[in-house]
Amino acid sequence: MSTPADPTAPSVSQALDGSLPGLTHLDSRGDVHMVDVSSRPATVREAVAEGWLSMQPVTLALVLEGQAPKGDVLAVARVAAIQAAKRTAELIPLCHPLPLAAVKAAIEPALDGSGLRVEVRVRTTAATGVEMEALTAVSVGLLTLYDMVKAADPAMTIGPIQLLRKQGGRSGVWERGDG
Repeated sequence: MSTPADPTAPSVSQALDGSLPGLTHLDSRGDVHMVDVSSRPATVREAVAEGWLSMQPVTLALVLEGQAPKGDVLAVARVAAIQAAKRTAELIPLCHPLPLAAVKAAIEPALDGSGLRVEVRVRTTAATGVEMEALTAVSVGLLTLYDMVKAADPAMTIGPIQLLRKQGGRSGVWERGDG
């Protein structure tokens, strides 16, 4: 069953002709390129992202009590998230390599006991933002958690992963819920 097209949605031709402001990685011919940020001033930029790993309560208890067979699952996942933020430009083809000033990864149990929440905050002073670094870090942190306890609970589910907040640069502050 196909979903009817949204009449207010932008067309492919708008995306390709550059009249859609959000697609900066496409030139006027629709060819992919890395955005030139050389004329932008370096400003302090920060992004915060989160993601969730749903699991059985017994699996969550195993992690929180430090009883997972592979060791300190939470510490390894935090380190993996930090490392992923630092390597984002190697994983996402059009991301600029950025000098990160700070990466903080936090992992906490969901209030309802359904799993774990990973939150990563990334800061830099650069000509472009760090949203992709924060999202990549959350993703790799979640994948690391999954990898370390998958033997106990292969039905775990990752997601959603989302940007919560970003600030700095031309667009100022954006927070989830602001549109």
